[in-house]
Amino acid sequence: MEEKMSKGLKRMLLLLNCAMLGLGNVGGPLLMRLYFLKGGKGVWISSCLETAGWPFMMLPLAVSYLYRRRKEGPGTKLVLIKTPVLLASVVLGVLTGVDDFLYAYGVARLPISTSALIISTQLAFTATFAFILVKPKFTPFTINSVFLLTLAAVVLALHTSSDRPANESKLRYFLGFFMTLAASALYGFVLPAIELTYKKAKQTITYSLVMESQMVMSFSATVFCCIGMLFHGDFKAIPREASEYTLGQSTYYVVLVLNAILWQLFFMGAVGVIFSASSLLSGILIATLLPVTESLAVVLYHEKFQVEKAISLVLSLWGSLNYFYGEFHENNKMKQKQDTETDVA
Repeated sequence: MEEKMSKGLKRMLLLLNCAMLGLGNVGGPLLMRLYFLKGGKGVWISSCLETAGWPFMMLPLAVSYLYRRRKEGPGTKLVLIKTPVLLASVVLGVLTGVDDFLYAYGVARLPISTSALIISTQLAFTATFAFILVKPKFTPFTINSVFLLTLAAVVLALHTSSDRPANESKLRYFLGFFMTLAASALYGFVLPAIELTYKKAKQTITYSLVMESQMVMSFSATVFCCIGMLFHGDFKAIPREASEYTLGQSTYYVVLVLNAILWQLFFMGAVGVIFSASSLLSGILIATLLPVTESLAVVLYHEKFQVEKAISLVLSLWGSLNYFYGEFHENNKMKQKQDTETDVA
């Protein structure tokens, strides 16, 4: 059961989460690639950073609690999350941790402009799993959008051999390609699974509960990645990496902290969009912003921009615009129908 709120408040909440998702979705991959380009080698370190920013969520949760306490009085519950949602969040958090490792491995091996376009296939996976798990309404525009974004990734896959960095072996490059594709598929499952959790929860889903659930997910993912770091010896490697980092030791730690903050904004924005709209819209927004990440990678890191990438970029933009036009078209039809029913009444 979802919390009742005014359309204006829900729209404002949606815009806020879109902004957080956008900032994290563009900035996170670029900073992660910067870590690897300037001397960082820890895949487990990078995967851990994707969710290590979970303590930052305590501030908005504290503000939310104080607001609820002012309305409800001294008996206000400090924690809203109940056992079913808690357990689901832990499981989804571990899956997110696996996804973090797969994605970080891909970013370590591939140009960010390439990994960004591979991740655009996530929309196809999100749409497929959403259809199976939560059964959203599919319009011709949605189907066409998914097809175009999937085609964009296929076009990209055709030129992989010419995009391999000079210092990467062919085996590790292709492994990075398929690990990124696996990360895309896994997160394409996680987004609708989060929406399903909200729908099946036997409690009112408020934005405060969404934040609590996301904090549990991020904490679980961080624990999973920390175990990986422990077995791989990455905790001991951090001081050595910092001393050898091309941009300097202090910059190394700044890059790590900013990485954690930006990725937390991404994950919070993603679940916030699911709460305010749907997992499919969350997937669409992620796919829509990937060309921005790709373009910035070409400008900032001087990555190659072959014809195949240009075609893939155009297809991605076309697919994204197709979706939003479809949503605009459907909303207009619904508004006209409501106006007609009002006139008849």
